[in-house]
Amino acid sequence: MLRKKRGQKGFTLIELLIVIAIIGILAAIAIPMYRAQTIKARLSEVTNSISHVASAAVAFYQENNSVWPTCGDIAAIQATLGVFVPDRRIQLMSATGNAPFRISATIQGISAASPQINGDTLIMRGDVGADGAITWTWDPTMTLDTAYRPKD
Repeated sequence: MLRKKRGQKGFTLIELLIVIAIIGILAAIAIPMYRAQTIKARLSEVTNSISHVASAAVAFYQENNSVWPTCGDIAAIQATLGVFVPDRRIQLMSATGNAPFRISATIQGISAASPQINGDTLIMRGDVGADGAITWTWDPTMTLDTAYRPKD
């Protein structure tokens, strides 16, 4: 350790440069990770809305003799299925009555820092098995970047 002469106070230039370099390295790692986690957190609002619609669609399917609902937009989903879908993060949502049943949501307003996500779609697919059980999976044809896709 270097000994300081009497009367010397403060840090040396090299000590300051090392601290600045450490802060720079931490910022270079932390800021992109923070942005990605913020986007994933905002996407959770969209995935939660899709799962609520999926639950309501299953109830509709069971109550209407194995017929899936067909809803072209958020208002139709709310009227047909009785599920509130907040439109703050979803530009358009539709549910197709074909087999397999698909719920599609177009994303909006997720992040000004990552505008490439806005306009992408999340698609959840419901398949009816031979035993009548409904299995929900995320459709691989959705346009959302794989880094932000929800896990099955």
